[in-house]
Amino acid sequence: MDYVEIAIPFFLLALVLELAYGKFIGKNTYRLNDTISSLFMGSIRGTSGILKIGFSGYVYYQIETHFALWRMDTSLWITWIFAFVAYDFFYYWFHRISHERQIFWASHVAHHQSEEYNLSTALRQTGTGFFISWIFYIPLFLIGVPSYVMVSVGTLNLIYQFWVHSRHIPKLGWYELFFVTPSNHRVHHAQNDIYVDKNYGGVFIIWDRLFSTFQEEKDNEECIYGIRGAIKTFDPVKANIHIYQKIFRDLSYSFSLRNFYNVITARAGWSPDGSAIPKFDPENFEKHDPEIKTLTKFYAFTQFLCMSYAAVVLFADKNMEYDQGVVLVSIVIFSMYCTAKWLDAEKIIKIEYIKLVFIFICLCYLYTFSPEILLINVLLVYLLLNIAFMPFLKRA
Repeated sequence: MDYVEIAIPFFLLALVLELAYGKFIGKNTYRLNDTISSLFMGSIRGTSGILKIGFSGYVYYQIETHFALWRMDTSLWITWIFAFVAYDFFYYWFHRISHERQIFWASHVAHHQSEEYNLSTALRQTGTGFFISWIFYIPLFLIGVPSYVMVSVGTLNLIYQFWVHSRHIPKLGWYELFFVTPSNHRVHHAQNDIYVDKNYGGVFIIWDRLFSTFQEEKDNEECIYGIRGAIKTFDPVKANIHIYQKIFRDLSYSFSLRNFYNVITARAGWSPDGSAIPKFDPENFEKHDPEIKTLTKFYAFTQFLCMSYAAVVLFADKNMEYDQGVVLVSIVIFSMYCTAKWLDAEKIIKIEYIKLVFIFICLCYLYTFSPEILLINVLLVYLLLNIAFMPFLKRA
């Protein structure tokens, strides 16, 4: 069972409560631009499911049906406990390799780009992770963990990780020795030399202690969040593909089998020309936080609400046709891109006009082939809303 869909309303409520608490005590950890960017990334992660071809599910099915050593009994509590712990063990190695190897870092990097640290950061997920992350869990199917149990413990693992993305929760005593906590996960998101590439566990921190990747949060070393080689934009498209772009550049450096092997197996940050990401300088670090007008902020927030509604439509409508889903996902991603550019303090009026034309074309397509669906009315309202904003955006 996938528990994440059930948990989403509680996630959003927790965001609001953390924001209110931070403002109440005078230690707010949220910025509008950063939070919208993170939530956009979470929406892309959710809506990208409509575009999956189901390859990983097919592989899992074949392994479970034809190659598993045996099938564990789902009625036994020991099956669930074993699966929960084993899943986290394999998650540790997936997570660690996702930081250490360029081809895996390409998808995972999106989760680490936020230069703030709050509960919205937990929802900042990659939209490309389904390409290769499934490989790491094949052993669990081979040893007989049923797919129903796998999905359940996997989503419980993900839900657990939500609450540790907070700066308001202090160290938790003995609990720190065995479990992932806000303190040791703050370390994981920091780019300080002492903290970088540490604390990979999802639920249990014991894997890091066993495999020498644990680092305690120091009282005299404040965590500085983000990634080295920051992209300096809130664009969710670039956030998802910029390391892939680097990989293709590295591949084109030399069209040889040796270079191909080096690029694919390279450690994160490696380049064939010997160049490297500049060393982290905490003294000169500046967050990406462009100054924008209040009207632009209002526009961005309105777009965020619209995109959130679109994501809900995709989650809720189990009968949506594939082509309708592709249309809606395309509009969502294009709109997120435009909103991010305004948050970056770029005036993109021409692109906004292109967006209007694109939405109109999508409406015509849907009306031609599916004239009765509710989605047409939703997109028509969204088109009119964007048209109404245009005169104000020209003065923004």
